Amino acid sequence: MLPRERVIAALEHREPDRIPWGEHSIDYNVYEDILGRETFVQAKMRETQALWDGRRDEVVASYKRDRLDLVRALEMDICFVGGVPPEGYHPAPLEKVDDVTYRDGGGNVYRVSSTTHDLMPLKRNVDAYKPPTVEGIQEAIDRLDAEPLPDPNASQWELVRHAVAEMKDTHFVMVTVGDVGFPGFGATEEDQWMNLVLYPEICEKLGELQGKRIVREVQLYAALGVDGIMPCGDLGSNTGLMASPEIYRRMVRPWHQAHVEEAHRHGLWVLKHCCGHTWPIIDDLADIYDAYEAIQATAGMDLKRLKERVGDRLCLWGGIWHEHIILGSQDEIRNDARYAFEHAAPGGGYIMGSTHSLAVDARAENILEMKRCRDEWGVYPIDPARFV
Repeated sequence: MLPRERVIAALEHREPDRIPWGEHSIDYNVYEDILGRETFVQAKMRETQALWDGRRDEVVASYKRDRLDLVRALEMDICFVGGVPPEGYHPAPLEKVDDVTYRDGGGNVYRVSSTTHDLMPLKRNVDAYKPPTVEGIQEAIDRLDAEPLPDPNASQWELVRHAVAEMKDTHFVMVTVGDVGFPGFGATEEDQWMNLVLYPEICEKLGELQGKRIVREVQLYAALGVDGIMPCGDLGSNTGLMASPEIYRRMVRPWHQAHVEEAHRHGLWVLKHCCGHTWPIIDDLADIYDAYEAIQATAGMDLKRLKERVGDRLCLWGGIWHEHIILGSQDEIRNDARYAFEHAAPGGGYIMGSTHSLAVDARAENILEMKRCRDEWGVYPIDPARFV
């Protein structure tokens, strides 16, 4: 089977020739370890600095070359892509406070993370925050229909067009897209969650605005020629949903449903990325989406239980612990693969991947062990006797 055929078989709950493999996010160190060259792909502060330096074209060329080369090198089945900075993009650099701290013109402060090397918010100027109003959000909703649809030929879709032209004949091409999460608002994270309860009428309007935006954008992705879309938005934490199931079903689920229905109308698969504990709404997700990715084992999302509960409706994508890829041994990778392959793969409806991503500090030897397990153990029919 070709990689694309393999993924579609899994999404249709058929057994392919072997378990397909894909990731929704891969950080720069993995490209450099596997391909043996420096990259700008998800290169965190290095990528940010290159854009500040006016090197947009170099950054995009790196994405076009290295993303596809890594998928081929690891023999993955899914090529994930997204938008890139448009031609001529040259943002003004932030004010440098010290070697790791920066400040923007609005008084917000950022610091380079010692763990991920991303430029992260450190202190927000809350005095400059202006809360939305129902009237203002409704005006934005009313303007949506008059706004032109995104142009698939625009330069920001250069990477997607390149991947479709180069890989769609063989691989499943998936574009990561926006989503509707719990639609809180506020100057601080605490405010955002409190306002979800204190001002539900504003939050519902925010959900409606974002929901109508993502539904409109489906036409763009269909025109680009991808096979599927991945709405990226977390709904759970390590211990539970970020808000109640009732809030999800009132403010969020209708837009998730509308988004998927529009995608299906255009012939697109929808593979949902969602971290955290989602058991209280797992049947909702299974009724809506084609696949569920980033199944976070450390948040209690057990593949065996998921296969038993929703495996006939929802393709499960994950199984290899994110934490083990970074901090663990090859023995732990093998144990993860044994468990996932035995309990989630039989009958189809399973894609191998990390329980989040191949992130900064992911060990190359563990990634290559994932590949070996898939190549040698993931052949259908699945036979646990091969798991050695």
